[in-house]
Amino acid sequence: MTFKKDLKTFSPDKIRNFSIIAHIDHGKSTLSDRLLETTGTLNERTKKDQFLDKLQVEQERGITVKAQTATMVYNFEGNDYLLNLIDTPGHVDFTYEVSRSLYACQGALLVVDASQGVEAQTMANFFLAFEQGLTIIPVINKVDLPTADVEKVKGEMKKLFDFSDDEFILASAKTGIGIHDILQAVIKRIPHPEGSDEKPLKALLFDSWFDEYKGVMCLIALQDGTLQKGDSITLAYTNENYEVLELGLMYPNETPTDALYAGQVGYLVAGMKTVKEAHVGDTIYHTKQSVKPFPGFKPAKPMVFAGIYPVDNSEFEQLRTAIEKLTLNDASVSVEKKSSTALGLGFRCGFLGLLHMEVFKQRLEQEYDVTAIVTAPSVLYKIKKKHSDELLNVENPSDFPDPNVIEEIFEPMINATILMPKEYLGAVLKLCQEKRGEQKDMSFLTEERVILQYLLPLTEVATDFYDQLKSITSGYASFDYEQAGYQPSNLVKMDILLNGKAVDALSMIVHEDNAYHLGRELVERLKKVIKRQLFEVVIQAAIGSKIIARESISPMKKNVTAKCYGGDITRKRKLWDKQKEGKKKMKQLGSVEVPHDAFLAILKKTE
Repeated sequence: MTFKKDLKTFSPDKIRNFSIIAHIDHGKSTLSDRLLETTGTLNERTKKDQFLDKLQVEQERGITVKAQTATMVYNFEGNDYLLNLIDTPGHVDFTYEVSRSLYACQGALLVVDASQGVEAQTMANFFLAFEQGLTIIPVINKVDLPTADVEKVKGEMKKLFDFSDDEFILASAKTGIGIHDILQAVIKRIPHPEGSDEKPLKALLFDSWFDEYKGVMCLIALQDGTLQKGDSITLAYTNENYEVLELGLMYPNETPTDALYAGQVGYLVAGMKTVKEAHVGDTIYHTKQSVKPFPGFKPAKPMVFAGIYPVDNSEFEQLRTAIEKLTLNDASVSVEKKSSTALGLGFRCGFLGLLHMEVFKQRLEQEYDVTAIVTAPSVLYKIKKKHSDELLNVENPSDFPDPNVIEEIFEPMINATILMPKEYLGAVLKLCQEKRGEQKDMSFLTEERVILQYLLPLTEVATDFYDQLKSITSGYASFDYEQAGYQPSNLVKMDILLNGKAVDALSMIVHEDNAYHLGRELVERLKKVIKRQLFEVVIQAAIGSKIIARESISPMKKNVTAKCYGGDITRKRKLWDKQKEGKKKMKQLGSVEVPHDAFLAILKKTE
């Protein structure tokens, strides 16, 4: 598709930049499809369901993982308006994508499902947009459903967000109800970008991805100035110079144009080849006209850490290249090279949550054909040593200091918000108590729905909390969280010993109250996956020098007395004693080789 209009005719007052924010499955991507179809950006030949969900993982899981941009032209009262739409993810793990996208907008559509009502992520996304001073338009979607309760949803949104009756737009993205109302409200209510073509170029790089043929592609929002093909530009963060090789609009895919002007959002290709060159949040300006850079984005703080290793050590370079390209597309992942005695060379990666980790692994396999082992998730602890004021950061059990030098251990906490029907309240309260949670607040949104506020340890949430919550509430609860700093906790390092030797890769940091239960479970699972040896194998879970759980695998035996027929019993005893001595010597000299499959069974989250 080509863009036929001259972009210069769209002065900043004829431009609107907005995003769509909502909880998972409230209809963001379907609404994006209808907006693109209504404005003629998609035609019968190019349209498909969830057009902006371009990743295979998004199509398979039915969720938006990556924020996507599309430009539309809409005629209102005789004037053409250039509308830049950003469809954002809804899951809590991808909040960083949402916050980055909002920097390039002046307004947002807050979409709420008419049958499900306000959910936890609806609240989180509203306050994210509100804090950035965006104009927010409330849209109640799926009003055509038999289960829709528009008045109830309006009441919830008024109570929580202080909207008035005349602000709501009723819509159905599936049937097309209210689509023109939404487009007209975007033009009427959302302010146009402030900027001028006459000023020096100043553009924000707010997203990037890797193209096999063009290299690094940057998504940019121009605050001021004009950018043309062939211009010499500089990136403020790296102070590197580049030539503009291609630029254009996402209409809805990459559509080249000769220039971009103030207030417009588009893409840029400048021959960048590596991840480090395109720093998300960077400022772009003409090489000979430097400007004051944007403050940039707050770097994402990883919440969950996991090791990523190649299945075969010979594939390490392939894994490294794939991770480099994928982190360009997902700047919220932190990466550090690591070596494991059990799994060889690999990487220690930090993620914003468990779903984020699963999606990252799935994208490695689907987009880069790399099969990787992902270890069990862990979190970042802070340890205060005796006679020292410094706090030591520890996220790997192998870095855990000797207990004798530790004065205090701090673990990360989160403020969790849980919305659910009131009949599940008892079960959820019990779950939160089991996870060492501290209740902060409880209020009724309506007669039937409860909002719970809990302070929870991140390490408890980073395993299977979300799965358990969905299970006990039949999928009706929604969950959102934000960081709440660190607080002291009674944590210990638990080692797994095989015949008295600690296996580093199986060590973990656990709360002392849960140590016995976890140790018991771990040694029982190890007993099932370690093969029998010619000597006895003793599997132990230990905290320091104290053994808290033990299992043993009996040795394989040869019947050494099979050739003895009759005769004195002392002859048989002599052979048995000789065998016993041999087994004893073997146990001292031999080492237990833990098979690869055993590590996978232990390191991965238990089903």
